[in-house]
Amino acid sequence: MEDNRILDRMFPSDILPKVYPKEFDPQDKSEADDILNSNIFNVMLNRRSQRKFEDKEIEPWKLDIIFAAADTAPTAGGFQGFEIFHVTKSETKQQLVKGANNQPYVNAPLVLVFCINPARIKLKFDSTILHKFSIQDATLAAGYAQLAAHALALSSIWIGMINENMVKESIGTNLQPSSILCIGYPKKILLPKPKRNLTDLIHTI
Repeated sequence: MEDNRILDRMFPSDILPKVYPKEFDPQDKSEADDILNSNIFNVMLNRRSQRKFEDKEIEPWKLDIIFAAADTAPTAGGFQGFEIFHVTKSETKQQLVKGANNQPYVNAPLVLVFCINPARIKLKFDSTILHKFSIQDATLAAGYAQLAAHALALSSIWIGMINENMVKESIGTNLQPSSILCIGYPKKILLPKPKRNLTDLIHTI
């Protein structure tokens, strides 16, 4: 394929938001082709939470794919009731470590804070329902970003134990954080853990 623009292959050019840079290093083209043709089932089956990351910067074009993956997640009414804070400042990451029960791996190469934003959801339900929808939206977006990261040969850890007020203060927002996603190149490849037997997991009624 002659087109070197990854995001154009994920979205038609007429609807591709300007927030996504369209260019990437042509030398990375073969790797990008492999990634965009990844088997989603292989990605899901082999994903593991990782707490030790290499001190290595993540390529900008990989960031673009992770962000785009989060943007494709299903949301209530298609209103995308969430926001993502891409944390790049070292001092802010250190503050987030404190706000995440002193979990040191929050200081990862890539740190994304997913926050809910019920005000974006223009549906005629009471605030409790909109709040619930927004949490679901943010959770799905983080999950999509996490799977994309694994497909990019990266690893991640989902942080749910957070002091919401401390996190809000750290990133400078009044929006409620739902989770922190920490991503980077793994120091060690971890093998998948055994999961529940499907006969125990699925209840047919």
